[in-house]
Amino acid sequence: MNKVTSNSEAMTRVGPDTPMGNLMRQYWLPALASSELKSDGDPVRIVLLGEKLIAFRDSSGRVGVMDHRCPHRCASLFFGRNEHDGIRCIYHGWKFDVEGNCLDIPNVSNGNEIKEKIHAKAYKALDRNGLIWVFMGPQDQVPPYPMLEAALIPEGEASIRFVQRNCNWLQALEGDIDTSHFGFLHAGSAELDDFQDDHPMRHTVTNRAPDYHVTDTDWGTSYGAYRLEENGSMSWRVANFVFPFWTQAPNSDFFTNVGVRAWVPMDDDHTMVVLISWKKSPGAYTGMPLKNGKPIPGFAPNIDYLPNTNDWYGRWRPVARWENDYEIDRDAQRQNIIYSGIKMVFMQDQAVTESMGGMTDHAFEHLVSSDQMIARTRRRVLKAALSLQDEGKLPPGVSNPEAMWRARSGTFHTEAHEDWQVAYEKNLKNAVRVISSTPLTQV
Repeated sequence: MNKVTSNSEAMTRVGPDTPMGNLMRQYWLPALASSELKSDGDPVRIVLLGEKLIAFRDSSGRVGVMDHRCPHRCASLFFGRNEHDGIRCIYHGWKFDVEGNCLDIPNVSNGNEIKEKIHAKAYKALDRNGLIWVFMGPQDQVPPYPMLEAALIPEGEASIRFVQRNCNWLQALEGDIDTSHFGFLHAGSAELDDFQDDHPMRHTVTNRAPDYHVTDTDWGTSYGAYRLEENGSMSWRVANFVFPFWTQAPNSDFFTNVGVRAWVPMDDDHTMVVLISWKKSPGAYTGMPLKNGKPIPGFAPNIDYLPNTNDWYGRWRPVARWENDYEIDRDAQRQNIIYSGIKMVFMQDQAVTESMGGMTDHAFEHLVSSDQMIARTRRRVLKAALSLQDEGKLPPGVSNPEAMWRARSGTFHTEAHEDWQVAYEKNLKNAVRVISSTPLTQV
């Protein structure tokens, strides 16, 4: 058993038999794009929750995800022959189907007699809406499919991207629920006069220290950052953390903003970020033109990737990375053309969260009032992990999957003194939805 010695480790470590690792194993995890696996094609190495696995698609199109070690002599099945509805180990020819059942033991005379006793460690997998999902918990206790709206976008209508981030899942995620960094890291070079009066990002520069409320929700935690407008209305930016690792950013209009990010732990200090958005949504406000016709300084629409390799950590790696200082442009930084000197909003976040190291030393931090959402989310996550460990209590989203359907982020306006949670529920009823009614949860 992996020994956890502090609350900080209980929140961050995700290996087998850790509090957070056990919590993560209660949920379906998005692991690959459907397009990464071809029938009878090459197996793909993946790392999930500290376990080294292979994924493959068999001759019939079914997806298998299993421990990369053959249960015979532990040779890696990555080198296996993907053929005739199974993966065959090249060492002695043992063959397994997507469920881990042993189909053939050809190197001994009694192989047909003993194959029923052999089983590879395999996990249930789903191919749905352009993603391969993996469930790594008890295989006889499979939870419902996630009821997050963005996870229900029909294939072809969803934009799906993967990005590997070299740090712990929690510190990577926390950049998405940080209420006040936008006016510095992303928009620090922008001035108030750069924005049209009705530009939705104008208020992030007008007031770089917003007031906000934080609350626990049925799906996790939520914050509402608010600023009083000149016309007397209140501007709100509402964002969510959804168990176990999802975030919804307030980067677009609440009524049409269907998007989510999954901060999937590969291991304790590597995270695979899965970004899902609805193509019918207008897109992030950061790309909207300013008075000069250009987006916010440093905005770039796409991530440049290194070629994927077969290494355990060889998938979806950005070109801008620690080894090249994220291609920082010091002249652009000095001249205040780009506040950070780093192009692209997402890569600016990548740089600062990876710069904290593989796993943040929480004892070194000094949290302040603008970190309330981070502190609240840590408490919520820790409590859920320890409640599962000590009481067997299922965490949010497993016991009440329908709550995820009500999670939505974005910007909206209210009367100056209107309660933000009341306004949230009212606006949610009028929001554009991917499907018209609460979905079924069966896998």
